[in-house]
Amino acid sequence: MNRPDRPRGATIVDVALRAGVSRMTVSRVINDGASVRETTREAVQAAIRELNYAPNLAARSLVTAGELRIGVIYSNPSAAFMSDFLIGVFEEATSAGARLILARGESGHPPAPRDLEKLLAAGVQGVVLAPPLGESAVVRDMLRAANLPVAVVASGRPPVDAISVRIDDRRASQTMAQHLLDLGHRRIGFIVGNPDQTASAERLEGARAAVAAVEGAELVLAQGAFTYGSGLLAAERLLDVEPALTAIFASNDDMAAAAVSVAHRRHLDVPRDLTVVGFDDATVATTLWPPLTTVRQPVRQMAAVALDRLMRALRSPEPDNGATADYVLDHALIERDSTAPPRRVDTAPSAMTSGARSDV
Repeated sequence: MNRPDRPRGATIVDVALRAGVSRMTVSRVINDGASVRETTREAVQAAIRELNYAPNLAARSLVTAGELRIGVIYSNPSAAFMSDFLIGVFEEATSAGARLILARGESGHPPAPRDLEKLLAAGVQGVVLAPPLGESAVVRDMLRAANLPVAVVASGRPPVDAISVRIDDRRASQTMAQHLLDLGHRRIGFIVGNPDQTASAERLEGARAAVAAVEGAELVLAQGAFTYGSGLLAAERLLDVEPALTAIFASNDDMAAAAVSVAHRRHLDVPRDLTVVGFDDATVATTLWPPLTTVRQPVRQMAAVALDRLMRALRSPEPDNGATADYVLDHALIERDSTAPPRRVDTAPSAMTSGARSDV
């Protein structure tokens, strides 16, 4: 399997991002479409040159000969995450001439067996899995039995038998926790994500690593499930802790938004009385007040790259070529208005050692 630091060739997704256009527009330029403005065409061609992008001519000929049929299986409790994920795969499928066959589960659970069987009966040639289904034994076993290549999006730890597209969850979480520590926070609440997802464990370990390196810092944990409702319950528990926490780091933006809501209900000013940060940079991060400081996970790009790489593997003349690669995309810390230094820094010696943890 490819290592995370292995360089990857530029994709149509990369060209679109560099040129500031849609993937469909890049596809039109590549295929000499007439409905593209000259300035746009020049921007796309410049991006192609800068990235040394080589269009897959064999793939383009196959698209004209017959479209690929790709299954997309999804069931994520975060509506914002799923919206970005589906936009990413739809845009990529449109530009590449692929047909998507969808199967949906509820509340993070796999689709019913009859729905999975129906998807397989539709003649799909490969499958893209949205989290948390990339880690579902039921789904993976069925696809393995059908001998279908799979691309998994946003798994905390890449599977050994599939294409994986993700960010480094541990490093991203460590970066955010370090940001809180740099602001002066020493008692930090952490809302853990769904315990069945490896991304949850990776994000927790990243936060722990940052806190453990600072003397007197503590991480107080509350269990969540990547849902707004679980974030409400976890935030209530964290805000009952004594002495009071000065910051809450939630494992996704839905739970962070819930923490902001609980803080407001308790008449706490965010960020003056309590700093709150999240993870994903979903739509909710900019629609609540104050806007969230968060980790940007490029969900649309991850989904698009997963579909692109899966189609490349399917079209390769070599069996299994690229079908077990691991692609790690960049994340970013996005600073907004939900963070500030703690109003009062407690200088009394802590009863807990550096990096210690308590659960509430």
